Amino acid sequence: MAGRGQGSDFVEALARGLDILTCFSAERPALTLSEVAAATGLARPTARRLLLTLEELGYTRAVGNQYALTPRVLALGMAYIGSLNLWDIARPHMERLVAATGESSSISQLDEGDIVYVARVAVPKLITLRVEIGTRFPAPYTSQGKVLLAALEPDELQAALAAPSRSGLPAREPLDNKQLIRELGEVRARGWAVADEELAPGIRSVAVPLRDGAGSVRAAMNVTVHAAETSLEKLTNEHLPLLLRAAGDISADWALVQSRPQKHVSA
Repeated sequence: MAGRGQGSDFVEALARGLDILTCFSAERPALTLSEVAAATGLARPTARRLLLTLEELGYTRAVGNQYALTPRVLALGMAYIGSLNLWDIARPHMERLVAATGESSSISQLDEGDIVYVARVAVPKLITLRVEIGTRFPAPYTSQGKVLLAALEPDELQAALAAPSRSGLPAREPLDNKQLIRELGEVRARGWAVADEELAPGIRSVAVPLRDGAGSVRAAMNVTVHAAETSLEKLTNEHLPLLLRAAGDISADWALVQSRPQKHVSA
């Protein structure tokens, strides 16, 4: 992964440290030095120095001959979520939506070609894919991803579709981009998207955009159901109106918060 920076101010050492943090996953929670070096494309001595530095800073810990992340890493992601004020704004609306539908609801944002979950209120049902804050899925196969892709400018969309997924899911058959772009045009026109067992068998969802004070699509919100329990007609006829109302309320509250003067505390 090294050597991909373009700007004159690019700090390769920082990029390598971030590569170390992102090579761990739910499937690979603990890695040996050799595995870290292989996953990041770094030489073993470089990987070792970075791991020891991250350990001293409290982001990694040694477990025998392996390394693992510590809970301190969560502070990095939560700082981003907190800076948006999105979770505090969305939570009561999401909880009411989940109570009304009896189904889980999540909020995601786009990161290159993936969606990343930033908020979630779940119901205790068995699902085929584990979903939690920070989970990534390839955007074109999800309802939230379609909503977010549909909001992009043409050059941004092409870049997102060309970006490799970092979700860790098995490789899929290449998409028909022309057909996808036609579908995204329909999503843009009607204001919502459906994914019907496209991400995984049995998973069906509908998603709508969340907008900021300027009216820009900043996130997407969904309702997810089991295909065996909930028909597509029920999803779109009964759950979608409730989802649209909740998303509209969240967007309005978000715009209100953004319109307020920010207080700066001087040291």
